[in-house]
Amino acid sequence: MLQDDASQRLAAVQTAIARAAKIAGRKPADITLIAVSKTHDAATIQPLIDAGQRVFGENRVQEAQGKWPQLREATPGVELHLVGQLQSNKADEAVALFDAIHGVDRPSLVTALAKAMDKADRRPACFLQVNIGDEPQKGGCPVAELPALLAEARAANLPIAGLMCVPPAGLEAAPYFALLAKLARDQGLAGLSMGMSSDYETAVTLGATHIRVGTALFGDRA
Repeated sequence: MLQDDASQRLAAVQTAIARAAKIAGRKPADITLIAVSKTHDAATIQPLIDAGQRVFGENRVQEAQGKWPQLREATPGVELHLVGQLQSNKADEAVALFDAIHGVDRPSLVTALAKAMDKADRRPACFLQVNIGDEPQKGGCPVAELPALLAEARAANLPIAGLMCVPPAGLEAAPYFALLAKLARDQGLAGLSMGMSSDYETAVTLGATHIRVGTALFGDRA
């Protein structure tokens, strides 16, 4: 990705965020843009860092381990979020590498993360992933089981930042974002990780605090 392309794409997304925030009476500064760099190599990511982007998202621990230590050493202050599903046996590695984990969706993972955080004395922010569309093929906690999972996470002293969801593909996302926002309010949570390249403006108008944007910043996946 050429530097000019990276700068233009980042500026276009930032402008769209500002437009959506204005509609909702919100401040653009209250919305964290996570540039989802999964499948993209360091050479493709660097121009976006050079353009000023500082928060990135990866789907897999092993892939992130292969490219981010060097990138972060070169640019202190970069934040890294795990936005994909996490296997419990990768909890130690995830806690060591990531600043936030967006896919906490089951009690076994809560237990594994709590142990890993205690061992490493490092506490990445955690978002509980909700299966907002009740889709059997997707990860995420069923809506009805959210209060119990949240209680377990709080009892384990996980730093819970909020809720995360991926709405069903091909359907209007707004009702699902609105439901996630209601669930967060009901549970006293401020963070909402929702919205991707196709629907992040809608997510911002409905309260998203973190949006996960890949294609709009990087183009099609490598």
